[in-house]
Amino acid sequence: MPLTLVAKKDAHSLPVYPVRASGLEAVAAPPEALAWARVHGFSGAAGKVLTVPGENTVLAGAFLGLGEAGEASALAAGGLARHLPEGAWHFATAPADPELAVLGLLLGSYAFTRYGKKPLPEIRFALPEGVDAARVGRLAEGSFLARDLINTPAGDMGPDKLEAAARALASRHGAEVSVIEGDALLDQNLPMIHAVGRAAAIAPRLIDLTWGAADAPKVTLVGKGVCFDTGGLDLKPAAGMLLMKKDMGGAANVLGLASMLMASRIGIRLRVLIPAVENAVSGNAFRPGDVLTSRRGLTVEIGNTDAEGRLVLADALALADEEAPEVLIDMATLTGAARVALGPDLPPFYTEDDALADALARAAMTVADPLWRMPLWKPYQARLDSKIADMNNVSFDGFAGSPVAALFLSRFVEKAKSWIHLDIYGWNPTDKPYAPVGGEAQGIRAIERVLADRYGG
Repeated sequence: MPLTLVAKKDAHSLPVYPVRASGLEAVAAPPEALAWARVHGFSGAAGKVLTVPGENTVLAGAFLGLGEAGEASALAAGGLARHLPEGAWHFATAPADPELAVLGLLLGSYAFTRYGKKPLPEIRFALPEGVDAARVGRLAEGSFLARDLINTPAGDMGPDKLEAAARALASRHGAEVSVIEGDALLDQNLPMIHAVGRAAAIAPRLIDLTWGAADAPKVTLVGKGVCFDTGGLDLKPAAGMLLMKKDMGGAANVLGLASMLMASRIGIRLRVLIPAVENAVSGNAFRPGDVLTSRRGLTVEIGNTDAEGRLVLADALALADEEAPEVLIDMATLTGAARVALGPDLPPFYTEDDALADALARAAMTVADPLWRMPLWKPYQARLDSKIADMNNVSFDGFAGSPVAALFLSRFVEKAKSWIHLDIYGWNPTDKPYAPVGGEAQGIRAIERVLADRYGG
């Protein structure tokens, strides 16, 4: 990590002056520094950084724009990691939320360097008082894991490599992993995972990670692991495939969340289920009009092979539900409709547990990890009707795409005390102070806060 947090500022540490939008006059900085900022028209826009020269061209400090008050501005300190010169730095005045400021710093220091991109400059930053460095560090580490997995091209992140990533994470935390692969999926009654992935060169599989005391409260995470999505026989256009390496973003995010939870030693029995497949095209690809029998026994008519994520999730959710966990959470890059409704930065979530929904919404605000509750509108179930099977995998008119997909998944959850579905994008389409363009962790810091409040950690 190019950014190093230090307990105390040293003698050579330079000050960073936080500035709210259009709030330069309220900053307690030297007059010459304020004059420099005025001359350069520094407005305090979120994440913007202006370095201040001193005598003999030596740096004297820097201004950090915080923007307007709000969720995104809480992480604006990420701009420091992306724009400060190398050296030692500290906040001249304590941030309003020191922990989020430091988290923003860490998140902003991320760069995906696997294929030759240069890392950001190395800087040392003094921790403000009251910040739990270990907690902030594990939140950043889990987010980086999710980003790395999503950013890795499908040629290097197929179902087998996603399994390897899960095994590496398990090894670090003393978790156990079992895998059901290829035709064994049929033997173990996971037929829809097999159907979606059977056309690919790399066999489909279900990755099953467990951690924690067997008698602890059961929390199960399910992540969509479609490592590349061609659309199947309902083939996507070329432009529609450009970002399909990110279609395993749900799996990446649940692994990032699992990393946070295990590192905190939270008091739960954690289970992570990832149906890892590639939705490819070959002679044995599943077809539009086929009828698949799910693990739960429901039959599903295939209205579109490009709605494959809900099929693999359905089998994994049915398996998870058999244990009747206290909390069952699934995450998936599931629908373009969610992006149309709420854009790339605000993932919707669905649940019938009002208390849990309220807790998650509050946590999302508190930790600057935005989420928005959407309705499981039961009358829309009829949109999944089929004339020959129990249900279709898509609606007949395309309306309400994200709620209808959530309703599809709800048919496979019966015993879990609480279930939440998150329809994430898993990608930053534009640079942010705390994140470059590329894979992104969404919702997992909010979920971590809810689970930590409930179970300790």
